[in-house]
Amino acid sequence: MHNDRTALKSILESIDKILKYSSEYNSGEELFNDQETFDACMMNFIVIGEMVNRLTPDLILSSPKIPWNQMRGFRNIIAHDYFGIDADEVWDIIENHLPDARHQITNLIESL
Repeated sequence: MHNDRTALKSILESIDKILKYSSEYNSGEELFNDQETFDACMMNFIVIGEMVNRLTPDLILSSPKIPWNQMRGFRNIIAHDYFGIDADEVWDIIENHLPDARHQITNLIESL
């Protein structure tokens, strides 16, 4: 349980960093054009995927509404096909999926 809490807090920290870093942009193209910020966001997506890999199967099964497989899968896409990443898809994840994932993970941490 302790390791799950630590991993979840790392995931939450990385989500917060991505949301902070991307907050001044209005599109995936704008974010992509700032390569340092884009790279920082991508690195934090990798951290998220790595931390998901450290969660116990019981925790993952207990919270099926959180998109664990997509988090893990996106990490693999970034790590193995970095130059094929679509900035608009990244923007969609940041704008439409990360805030909800943040909320769900915050609730999960509080319930542990």
